[in-house]
Amino acid sequence: MILRPKELAEKYGLSGNTIRNYEAKGLIPPAERSSNGYRMYTERHEAYLACIQAMTAAFGMELTIEVMHCIGRNALDDALWLVRDREVMLHREKASLDQLVKELKSYAEGRQAFDLNQHFSIHEVSRRTGAAKSAIRYWEQSGMFTSERDPDNGYRLFNQGHLFKIRMILVLQSSVYSEETLSLKQAIARLDFENIEHAIKLSESIQAYLHKTIKLQVRALYFLYRLIQASGLAAE
Repeated sequence: MILRPKELAEKYGLSGNTIRNYEAKGLIPPAERSSNGYRMYTERHEAYLACIQAMTAAFGMELTIEVMHCIGRNALDDALWLVRDREVMLHREKASLDQLVKELKSYAEGRQAFDLNQHFSIHEVSRRTGAAKSAIRYWEQSGMFTSERDPDNGYRLFNQGHLFKIRMILVLQSSVYSEETLSLKQAIARLDFENIEHAIKLSESIQAYLHKTIKLQVRALYFLYRLIQASGLAAE
């Protein structure tokens, strides 16, 4: 089946310029031309566009571009490992968040003492959370939280609430930008750890987001496999 540019654009909710840009950047194969110079798209191009849309929603445009370039040069193994790395990352983020929720509930139930008066240096925060010190400084400058300062030397002082915020931010660090992730990050910035129940509810909202993300990833894998078949790489 041959599709004209306008037909293909309308079918996928894209502009003609977007499709031409995809072609120019090597994200979809070059289209053949009709006798009067019009581009002619095929079912193979449809498979590429469907995959790009599904992959972008699940993994973001940057990774999608890398994967499409791998497919374009028949480097299937490279494409699959790129995707698998991101899947593993999501699994680690979920495990980290599950542990965080467990700790918060322990504090809420009184099984552990939650002490906001205990202070940590930025070096200690980095060691405990795994976040780079440069990232911690950046998040503070961005308004995600505000540390105290040591009156003697001016060094940053963080408390238990800051550690939980940083761990939440890390869970969303590789997330695809969207209104939902922006809203979650804004909620983290507003969070007051004087109220543990609010922290638990926000953490559970982040869990729900991760559950949604894994479903998007599975859907993206389906369209990626369809593209692999359409490109003749499945037999390899």
